[in-house]
Parts: sequence; structure tokens; C-alpha cells
Amino acid sequence: MGIDSATTTRRSFLAAAGSVLCTARAFGALPSRRPPDVLYIMADDLGWADVHCYGRLDVPTPHIDGLAAAGMKFDHAYANSCVCTPTRVALLTGRYQNRFPVGNEEPLGKPDVGIDPATPGLASLLKRAGYQTVLIGKWHLGMPLSVGPLKHGYDRFWGIRGGGVDYFTHAVPSANGAQPDLWDGDVRIEQSGYLTNLLAERAAQEVERCAASDAPFLISLHFTAPHWPWETEQDAELAAHIKSMMNFDGGSLATYQSMLRSLDNGIGRVLEALERSGRASNTIVVFTSDNGGERFSRTWPFNGMKGELLEGGIRVPLIVRWPDRVRAGSQSNELAMTMDWLPTFLDAAGAKPDPSAPSDGISLLPAFDGGTLPERTLFWRYKANDQAAARSGPWKYLRIGGDEFLFNVVEDPQERANRKTHEPERFEALKTAWAAWNRTMLPYTAGNRSWDNRSTGSLPDRY
Repeated sequence: MGIDSATTTRRSFLAAAGSVLCTARAFGALPSRRPPDVLYIMADDLGWADVHCYGRLDVPTPHIDGLAAAGMKFDHAYANSCVCTPTRVALLTGRYQNRFPVGNEEPLGKPDVGIDPATPGLASLLKRAGYQTVLIGKWHLGMPLSVGPLKHGYDRFWGIRGGGVDYFTHAVPSANGAQPDLWDGDVRIEQSGYLTNLLAERAAQEVERCAASDAPFLISLHFTAPHWPWETEQDAELAAHIKSMMNFDGGSLATYQSMLRSLDNGIGRVLEALERSGRASNTIVVFTSDNGGERFSRTWPFNGMKGELLEGGIRVPLIVRWPDRVRAGSQSNELAMTMDWLPTFLDAAGAKPDPSAPSDGISLLPAFDGGTLPERTLFWRYKANDQAAARSGPWKYLRIGGDEFLFNVVEDPQERANRKTHEPERFEALKTAWAAWNRTMLPYTAGNRSWDNRSTGSLPDRY
């Protein structure tokens, strides 16, 4: 064989090998050698069908829909709770929130509670693995600086420490006067602007800053939208008249729609910054919500809302884009839960969990590759209206308002047909499993609060 022939053969082999490599990577067979970056985007009180690709047809959400088109859409993803602080405890720790006193606060009511900074968590474990770690947006895991984000492994924090603020004053409106709650690290700051836009702009800056380093990054972007008070970008003058954060006498469907558009536009700005950075192909982008939606949200085909363990209170949208591994336009029916993100990101980074705090979640990487996850039963509890729930396969045990139910939520996503008397053994098995799980969690105490003073767990008339 002559030199020209040998060269041609070698080039053909390398070209074919490169083609196989690209194809394998596109279908998830070969991960990138470099640890992936992570951009975790969490909306606040976003309903299951509040984005177009999940069924909201009256609001265009092109940037979020684009993530789904380029990645994987999960149809059976859950928040760890039907309210926000417990879910955020599960995100940080990778464990059921009821293992921690702060996770039993529903919502966070005591001014001095928090998570012990010595607790291994998402940011601290990834930081130990060489990651840059940033939190932009809502913390809501304790107000004291001694238990704040910078004490839990985040290098940088810019956002609010409490549960929500006015979108323009960045303070908590109340009859006793506004309480400012916007922070740069541990320093309280003032900055004009609509909060959704400010968080997006800051996150875009952090993407560019982190991308200037060779080290991988975790950027957690926790929007407050579309959490109340309900204000659009044009409602700056309204802020002076809102006297209560809950703002139950305000808002409208049109206002909510505008807030969703602002959220989608903000996410678009952050994704543009990621594209400019050149690191998008090996970045795990996650979009989800902390719990079900509020009164203007869309949860079809589910019933229930925030504060309820019906599907509408805990089933959340979940989209994952990772061009180097996740197949574009794919879909998964595997069960996923907020506490799964800690083991998933550690697995993707090649990092080890802390043996002193084993996660209650599992790595979702097999699902990213189009595979199945181990069979398991997921559990919830919520003090208001004595609520309990467990899901195993298609079956869900639910206790609410003193009544008990068994639903097949795959065949009956609206939770209408109570199969308790038709499937007594299955009902008893799930009920018993929930009771066994509950015995391993911290008990409720007299100081635990309900979400608010409304009857949050009341059943629809059909019950």
C-alpha cells in the first residue's frame, strides 16, 4: 500500500470514527470528558401547564419551549412539597425536608430557623468537587446571615432571603411598613427595576463571569415569578398601594399572563448569555417549579393547587437540556422529584456524596439517556388539612381532610375515581408504606404553621 493510499485510509477511518463519536454523544452514549456546567432554573408557584409546551395556549413561552425542543420533557416530575420552603430544603440537601426542623415549617415562620451550615448540601459538595457556585434569586431557608447561602457553599449570592417581595420595591409590604429584602452576598442593597428582569440580568452576568474560568459552574437561578404579589413590568405605581404580600384582592388573568411572558423573556436572556459563552453544549440546563400553581395558574389535566397534595399542588413541569448527552425532543415518563437533583448533579460531575448524609433521591442520569429508573415509592405530607400522599408506579395514596383515596394517576390524572374499595390490598400497602416512612421523619410540633389562614386543603365538590 502506497503512502497516498495509507493516508486516505487513515483519514477515512478518522472521519468515520468522528461520525460515530458524534452520533454516540448525541444519543447519550458518551459523556463529555469535562465535568458539565449546571444552570438550574426554578420558577416560584408555577403551575404544571403554565408554559406553552405543557398546555398553556394563551401565553407564548418560546424560550422555555425551546429548551424542551432541544432537550427532554418530563411528564411525571414532582416537587418535594406543595409549598416552597420544604421543597428548597430538599433541593439543598437531597433529602426529604421532614428530616430537618426548617423543612417542617410550612411556611417558614420562625425568624431564627435555618439549616446547620455543617450539613452537606448541593452547593458545598459541588464546590468541594471544584465547581464555582452561585445562587441568584430566592433563598427562603432562613433569614439569619449565619445560615444564609454563603454559609452553605455558595461563592456568590444575589437575591432575596425571604419568601417573596414586591417586584419594584424589593421589600415585603405589610400594614406595619415595608421590610427591604434585596441582598448582594450578606449586604443589603437597593436597586431599581422589575425583579424578574434584575434576576435575569444578574444571572446572565454570572454566566459570563463563570465562563471566563476553566472551572465548571453551578448557577442556581430561583425566580420569584409568578409568585404574588401580582404585578407586571408596567405596574410600578401599584407597588405603593399593596399592603399585603399575599395580595389576594389583587391580580388578574391578564396580569398573570404578563408575568409569565416576563419570566420567559428573562430565561431567554440568560440562555443567550450561555450561548455566547461557548459552554452551552456541556451545560445541564434544568427548568422546573418549586410547587404547584396559585389561583391564576393552569394545572390541567390535574386538580388542586399550591397547598394541596392533589396532583395540581405537587406535579411540576420539568425540562432538561444537555446537548452533549440528552437527545433533543425527547420525553420521559420516569418519576422525578426535587431531592433527586443533588445525586444527579454529583453523578454528572463524577463527585462523591457525603456518607454522613445519604440522599433520599436518586440520580436521573439513566433517564437522561432514555432509560428507566429504579422502582421506588415517593412520599409527601402537609399539615394543613392533615394531608398525606404516596406514589408508586401509577398508583397514588392520598389522605386529605379526613378522607382517604387510591388513584391511578396515569389513567385518571384528575383524581376522580377512588379505587380504594376496588383495590384494597394495594390501598393498604401504600398506606402502610407511608406510615412507615413517616415514622422515620421528624414529628410535627405545636409551633408548625399551615401555609396561610385559608382552608388550603378543602376538596372539590365532587368529593
